[in-house]
Amino acid sequence: MSPADGRRTLRRRVLARLADLGPWLLRPLLYALQVSLRVEYAGDAELRARWARGERAIVAFWHNRLLILPVIASGVPFCIMVSQHRDGELATGLLAAWGISTVRGSATRGAVGGFLRLVDAYRGGDNLAVIPDGPRGPRYVAKPGVVHLAKAIDAPIYPLAYAASRAWRVKSWDRLLVPYPFSRIRIAIDSPLVVPHDATAEQVAAIRADLESRLNTLTHALEAQLGAVGVG
Repeated sequence: MSPADGRRTLRRRVLARLADLGPWLLRPLLYALQVSLRVEYAGDAELRARWARGERAIVAFWHNRLLILPVIASGVPFCIMVSQHRDGELATGLLAAWGISTVRGSATRGAVGGFLRLVDAYRGGDNLAVIPDGPRGPRYVAKPGVVHLAKAIDAPIYPLAYAASRAWRVKSWDRLLVPYPFSRIRIAIDSPLVVPHDATAEQVAAIRADLESRLNTLTHALEAQLGAVGVG
């Protein structure tokens, strides 16, 4: 066995073990972290008014901002697509503690089935959380899948970003942002993007580019406002 094969085998074993034990080990830590954060919102009034009317939406954010989902989903039904691999099982077990449902699939594997299950989840009453640069990047580059999804279900897309005053950045492709306990968190939500039901390929491409631009603008603005400090 080559060193590369050995590393892949070890990773699969670790992920398999985490999928079994991870939720039980990580849930208390994530709960403790969540309640310690000092959270501020900006631009959330329109989305909250929509929820108050019993309406749903798509919320889009970058892959490295995934840990904010339990904060924004508090008391609101959400569904998100997770990978079909072991790390997806781990995510499913963790998110269930916050009442967040999952469907399995990704842009690279099981995409059609995952897309259809998201459509069913939305029609069944869930908001959708979508990660436009997942599952493997490139970081901060939006794929068009979320625009096609919005078109299919006639749902607005709300771009969302957050920054932390102090955080650890995991050395992964996405540089996952993990806030330090008791850090200050600012969450910003932009005005919604609306996809016409008869949108052409050119319109879909333009909305995808607009979403990418908005997410990056929000992210950079929040980091500048907080003087965000990342470690790692």
